[in-house]
Amino acid sequence: MQREDCFYLGKIVKKYSFKGEVLAKLDTDQPELYENLDAIFLELRGALVPFFVEHLQLHKSELLRIKFEDVDTDADADSILKSGLYLPMELLPKLEGNTFYFHEIIGFKIIDKHFGEVGLITSINDSTAQALFVIDRDGTEVLIPMNDDFITLVDRKQKQILVDTPEGLIDLYL
Repeated sequence: MQREDCFYLGKIVKKYSFKGEVLAKLDTDQPELYENLDAIFLELRGALVPFFVEHLQLHKSELLRIKFEDVDTDADADSILKSGLYLPMELLPKLEGNTFYFHEIIGFKIIDKHFGEVGLITSINDSTAQALFVIDRDGTEVLIPMNDDFITLVDRKQKQILVDTPEGLIDLYL
């Protein structure tokens, strides 16, 4: 399985028991969707390796307590600590309306109600307090906060997002 065929689910953050159980922090608002997994790909030394799940359950809301087959000791758990968790793209739940996955909107056009066409989304900056659309406008980088109040329509068919930003926001970059 190649990484581009998968989505990032989370990361193993710590050991839970001396019997190989681990806790994973999930990168999702709906961890309950992942309570019935049979297998998960772990990123080990740059490759995705399938691990079969013996049992798993939610632990303190956003953590997933996982017991993998053949991970039976403290040392086994140490060997997978800090590994990224990945699942095949087809297991990603479909979103509708104005909700979207960050990877899904790369290449979408941003059109502002007042300004008009702003440019194409090249990436999402989620390292700030509020995630930002990173937009290329003819070689100039424009940043627009991903604020629900600004996003008026996500049009998947036309591959565009309509926004209504405060007047002058986009002009700051041009």
